[in-house]
Amino acid sequence: MAIRQIVKLGDDILRTRAKEVTEFDENLGILIDDMFDTMFRADGVGLAAPQIGILRRICVISVDGGETKFELVNPVILKASGVQHGTEGCLSCPGRSGVVERPKKLTVQAKDRFGVERVYKVTGYNAVAFSHEMDHLDGILFIDKIKNEGN
Repeated sequence: MAIRQIVKLGDDILRTRAKEVTEFDENLGILIDDMFDTMFRADGVGLAAPQIGILRRICVISVDGGETKFELVNPVILKASGVQHGTEGCLSCPGRSGVVERPKKLTVQAKDRFGVERVYKVTGYNAVAFSHEMDHLDGILFIDKIKNEGN
């Protein structure tokens, strides 16, 4: 697989709404694999396609180092509840961190690389990662939501 270049703060693509994925083919699978490889190489827990310069509604998440891997294509939040606050950072905003408010529980509908529809019910840190990465798909960065900036 290939390691992709991570787009940094200041690039307009990070502020642009990503487009729906309509083709579920081998190229999509290769892209998703590259996204996981890129995320793990950068010691991240999530990566959205716009962060590697691709305006498609795709994100990958693994908060446990790869034991559990989520691939979300065209994700939609069906339900959000509760509130949690935590310090976040972002691969596209190196050196920045701050406290962000996120839902405590999420129910998300998304497709996988094959176009199979799935529903995920996540809580805690997974809910933070899902929310953070899905924000990227709408051109929203965590720095837009910081309550108390750390750096």
